Amino acid sequence: MKSKTKDQCGRRSERLFSSFCIAPSLVGVLFFFVVPFCIVIFYSLINNPVAKEFRGFENYEKLMHNAAFLKASKNTAIFSLTAVPLAVIIPLGLAMLLERNIPKKSLLRTLFLSPLMVPTASVVLVWQVLFHNHGTLNQIIESFGGNGIDWMNSGQGQIVIVLMFLWKNIGYNMILFMSALCDIPQDIIEVADLEGAGSFYKFFQIKLRYLSPTIVFVLILSLINSFKIFREVYLLTGDYPLDKLYMLQHFMNNTFNNFDYQKLSAAAVLFSIVMVVVIAILLIAENAFGKDVEN
Repeated sequence: MKSKTKDQCGRRSERLFSSFCIAPSLVGVLFFFVVPFCIVIFYSLINNPVAKEFRGFENYEKLMHNAAFLKASKNTAIFSLTAVPLAVIIPLGLAMLLERNIPKKSLLRTLFLSPLMVPTASVVLVWQVLFHNHGTLNQIIESFGGNGIDWMNSGQGQIVIVLMFLWKNIGYNMILFMSALCDIPQDIIEVADLEGAGSFYKFFQIKLRYLSPTIVFVLILSLINSFKIFREVYLLTGDYPLDKLYMLQHFMNNTFNNFDYQKLSAAAVLFSIVMVVVIAILLIAENAFGKDVEN
């Protein structure tokens, strides 16, 4: 009985100590995330922050008929659906390439990681020099007899932003995949080699299954980073860029500057719901795909 009592006291003390250690983080999350988000939800349901008259889902209905919001949502969705898969596939391919015994592996790793050390303002300055109407790239095209393109004020503007996003994020994602490849049990690969399994079988049936948690993590991380491209686009084009470069962050920033908090709050809530649904789908898919590996 005494030993059981001691065990119970020990468990209680461990729980109290754990709760004491976690309490500051929980308080921080509560006051800096949960409470502000609840305020945002409240603002999305009223007419304005002064009168505070409850209007239900009227702000959401207006938002769904707002041309600027629909255009920004469409452009952001196109950009994310283009850039995020590439930010997973290309780094995975590079990680598998650098996994092999090729010369200058350390140099290649350094080159791919170097964009992470460059400030955003410097990156934008370099890309302005490259893709300006009279920039370096157009001069090279014209030297071969072609016609220059006004990259940032044409339909090719989003291609420039996708390239910038990939250049900035490929290196970090590649390192994550290289770390995950090192954690794959080599005995399973050796057994597959003895059984005469081909490269495609080993990749899709073994490596891809063990990489599924990392793939989902990189997908979520790249998706979040894709919404941060506003900084680069803003520095390149300003508050009101060409239609195809008008992102959701532009809409939110301009709405905030116009003090239209109820519209901004409704957009933020919808954006959060979409993000939660997408992340939930990714986690469910990863759980179904990699469940047998975990077992």
